[in-house]
Amino acid sequence: MVAMVQYQSLSSLHSGRRTNCMPVHTYSNWNKRQSDTEKQLKPYRKYFFICEGANTETFYFQKLIDLRKELGIHPLIDICLWQKTGEDKDISYAKKLVEFAMKQKDEEKNGFDEDIDKVVVVFDADVFEEKVQGYNELIEQIEKSDIAAVTNPGFELFLLLHIKDSYENEIKGHEAEFLQKDQKGSYKHAYTVLRDLAGMNAKRNSNIGDLANNVLYAISQEKHINQNIHNCKGKVTSNVGKVIEDIMNDKPKI
Repeated sequence: MVAMVQYQSLSSLHSGRRTNCMPVHTYSNWNKRQSDTEKQLKPYRKYFFICEGANTETFYFQKLIDLRKELGIHPLIDICLWQKTGEDKDISYAKKLVEFAMKQKDEEKNGFDEDIDKVVVVFDADVFEEKVQGYNELIEQIEKSDIAAVTNPGFELFLLLHIKDSYENEIKGHEAEFLQKDQKGSYKHAYTVLRDLAGMNAKRNSNIGDLANNVLYAISQEKHINQNIHNCKGKVTSNVGKVIEDIMNDKPKI
């Protein structure tokens, strides 16, 4: 029953409409109640994550959302995941992802409040290393009202930080390997190291989301690498942990 509720948007829970008629599903465990007699509260602020990847990031953020209370996130702060559906599911180009996210903010049925809510746009900076231009402009556009969560080369780097001693053993002194393309022109090193250490394919195995149980360790390890997304070209970078930590420290004064 819980899983069915989690895949409905906040607005659809109130209206009775299901999200399969919407361009996004909203995953949230906000205000799970033990019974229908318990008072239902409304969040003060919602953080809506939207990601490039259709699988790996989804596995992770669903688990992270389920850990909201355990992480001590303020009771009036909600974390949601906007999951792309239909023909929009494969949107992965960062600029198009931002355009899509901005459109979702304008959809009344998505329950986004421009005055207090934030979208967290999660994307990889690897494509901006050589071919694609406009990275700085994209970050500027996002940060006018929302939050950019960036990894360079890819999200697997952030997941790798959840594993004990991964910075010392796998990243420190090996930064160049993470930013080196393979024969097919892809940045696969982080993916390969994560696969070997975790013993699973992060793109196919939903159990990779269980790494979220170690998010506090990842936040700590991330501070050893570059977290400045305004200066990440040619640098192993992640500020995803910092974004999560900032949400954990968001204490509404109401």
